[in-house]
Amino acid sequence: MLCHMPGTKRVGVMKANSIKTDNELIHLFREGNLDALETLVLRHKDKLYTSILFLVKDKYLAEDIFQDVFIRIIDTLRSGRYTEEGKFLPWAMRIAHNLCVDHFRRVKRNPIIRNSEDKDIFEVLNFSEESAEDRLMKRQSYDRVRDMLDRLPEDQREVIILRHYADMSFKEIAATTNCSINTALGRMRYGLINLRKLMTQKQIAL
Repeated sequence: MLCHMPGTKRVGVMKANSIKTDNELIHLFREGNLDALETLVLRHKDKLYTSILFLVKDKYLAEDIFQDVFIRIIDTLRSGRYTEEGKFLPWAMRIAHNLCVDHFRRVKRNPIIRNSEDKDIFEVLNFSEESAEDRLMKRQSYDRVRDMLDRLPEDQREVIILRHYADMSFKEIAATTNCSINTALGRMRYGLINLRKLMTQKQIAL
């Protein structure tokens, strides 16, 4: 019987989880369903990791912070302290943003050398299912975008990342960066103007 095959059964569970909302997955995880957590991570890992990478500009550091974010998330969910009903991604991004800020307060930006024997969340969740060509194209696109973002003033770059890569509202961005909504809107406006100028000057095509 196929239903007794562990692999097949797990695929079925993951497929069922994929159509559930974030809140439903969180409730399942609280009840002990670890597959629900994996679905939640896979659903949001691209936006979270990309946002972190553009903020810290270092792959190894971004991977460390990404893992720290989900350690904080898991601790919060298990303790029953999660209260952001329907707003999982902005909440997770606030955690990521705060961890990035904490890092820059503690030390200067330096690459973190990871022991090759260390297992990280990327390996455990098999994030590398793309073809080599897909990874190369994505890497080149990231590099072009990051090159332009790096040329922007820090406050403009931050707002663009939080808005476009973390899907945060301007109200949420204002709360995260400790500024008014009008200030966040202004930074976004000038950031986009500067990006267009850079694209024209450098003839960068995305």
